[in-house]
Amino acid sequence: MNKWIEELKQLDPKNPGNWPWPFKAGGLVLLFLAVLAAGWFGLFSAQLEELDKEKRKEAELKNTFLEKKKLAVNLEAYQQQRAEIEQSFGALLKSLPTKSEIEALIIDINQAGLGRGLQFELFKPAQNENFTEFYAEKPVDLKVTGNYHDLGAFASDVSKLPRIVLLHDLKIENVKDGLLSMEAKAKTYRYLDPEEIAAQRKTAKSAAKPGGK
Repeated sequence: MNKWIEELKQLDPKNPGNWPWPFKAGGLVLLFLAVLAAGWFGLFSAQLEELDKEKRKEAELKNTFLEKKKLAVNLEAYQQQRAEIEQSFGALLKSLPTKSEIEALIIDINQAGLGRGLQFELFKPAQNENFTEFYAEKPVDLKVTGNYHDLGAFASDVSKLPRIVLLHDLKIENVKDGLLSMEAKAKTYRYLDPEEIAAQRKTAKSAAKPGGK
């Protein structure tokens, strides 16, 4: 061992051609390993990273394909469901009064109460409507007096009107001699005409802008 160490110390690094053959072979092995390491870090590692990237991309494309395939398989069911929704929405719109019908509907609410023999202490339609993107809400504050069965029949009659009318915030109190007082807010709804829808969308868009009100 000491002999090998001594010979190693005597080697001239500037003249490897004069080295003994065992040291030449060892030097060639070390040089080969150095070249492999340089190639690995300089070329193969970059290629492996690119390969991993492409594998991830392949997995993403596969998932996208499967999702689109699932949609394609269920396309007919989705189209049928959409047609049913549009039909239901159309039926709902037909149950909403137009702008010209809203006053007649308010009269119908009043007549429903009078027809049941109720006494109106308050019947006050709101002056302004509450607007959303597609419809407007018209509230009516009312207070009526009558017996239990007539009040129930009135509420039933209102629910059966050809246009949508909902009773909110019901408050019933006992007055005297079997009479009850009922306070409520009747809300009816109407769909907006195209000009009103455009105005509502314009207002919403302006409010969404920075500094919009």
